[in-house]
Amino acid sequence: MDASLEKIADPTLAEMGKNLKEAVKMLEDSQTRTEEENGKKLVSGDIPGPLQGSGQDMVSILQLVQNLMHGDEDEEPQSPRIQNIGEQGHMALLGHSLGAYISTLDKEKLRKLTTRILSDTTLWLCRIFRYENGCAYFHEEEREGLAKICRLAIHSRYEDFVVDGFNVLYNKKPVIYLSAAARPGLGQYLCNQDVAFLEKLIKDDIERGRLPLLLVANAGTAAVGHTDKIGRLKELCEQYGIWLHVEGVNLATLALGYVSSSVLAAAKCDSMTMTPGPWLGLPAVPAVTLYKHDDPALTLVAGLTSNKPTDKLRALPLWLSLQYLGLDGFVERIKHACQLSQRLQESLKKVNYIKILVEDELSSPVVVFRFFQELPGSDPVFKAVPVPNMTPSAVGRERHSCDALNRWVRMAVARLSFQGPVRHHPTCW
Repeated sequence: MDASLEKIADPTLAEMGKNLKEAVKMLEDSQTRTEEENGKKLVSGDIPGPLQGSGQDMVSILQLVQNLMHGDEDEEPQSPRIQNIGEQGHMALLGHSLGAYISTLDKEKLRKLTTRILSDTTLWLCRIFRYENGCAYFHEEEREGLAKICRLAIHSRYEDFVVDGFNVLYNKKPVIYLSAAARPGLGQYLCNQDVAFLEKLIKDDIERGRLPLLLVANAGTAAVGHTDKIGRLKELCEQYGIWLHVEGVNLATLALGYVSSSVLAAAKCDSMTMTPGPWLGLPAVPAVTLYKHDDPALTLVAGLTSNKPTDKLRALPLWLSLQYLGLDGFVERIKHACQLSQRLQESLKKVNYIKILVEDELSSPVVVFRFFQELPGSDPVFKAVPVPNMTPSAVGRERHSCDALNRWVRMAVARLSFQGPVRHHPTCW
């Protein structure tokens, strides 16, 4: 056992840390197997069968897991199967094992410990991201936080919802407005950068007896990369009593010393969802939704708070990771990602047929680009050589080729930048 682990008085906790470290190391070392071993298919021992009468040791079980992870994949042998998560990744994974162990404590100790973990993590995140007096909801599915916020907004605006349920929505239907850059499938209405047009939509909905309920704005989406005019949207939401929710990778820059005014306005929103795991390159770390609300009864019925200590343990992996990184380490990672993005963007500008799609975002950890080759007749280089007019089918093939190349570049970048800030737009427009 490591000397550092020997200092831990609780032998179970020390053994847990030791076993996790050894298990992850064994799985990571599997990447050094030979090309011949990488190309093997599942052996007969990997085929599901009856449970063995006698148990197996940990090494044998991990070997089976390793075979299941790698043996049935038809990838190139040299492509990495799993990422080396590093020491900070071990801390995040330890949080899940440790959470199961902590849940065996007696009720009073469990209540005190989980309350401390939740309050610590909430306080740290609110201070890091300039979100004063906020509460936090930790969730595995990224969209789950927005779903709970939507329920909270409904309970807040419809006083009889608890008693009458969805029947109260028939007379005054709620409306959710989404940024044009939002991920598809979140709602009916779209708002764009034209705030005046959005206000007209709101007024029209009010005249039709509807209730403007929630507006979802974006601060640096992976697909588009831009940040909405959050400050102006906040004013509009306050005027009409609409809940403002913000999401997007540019929210990470709230932790930096310098923040663009458009992103800084997000610190005054009613709620925002962040994904610190992908931002920091940490595995198995939950997403977090920060929000502000004064009625604990409504947050409880909306599912944003819970009296169950085990629910509070969702914050444990992030609690451990934040303590491991420290404030300086956390901020440095975000800063480093922004610097890498800026250097990448400057380099891509020098590459022929690579177009940067978003260039007006300062200190953004996201880069959106695509491969684009002008069709003959539209580019000065091509005009120099006589080329017959292309048929519609030829144009379609050309665009299909661009799309295929974009998808290939996206996959290549994804393999090489597990912890990187790059987001690549796969479509050739």
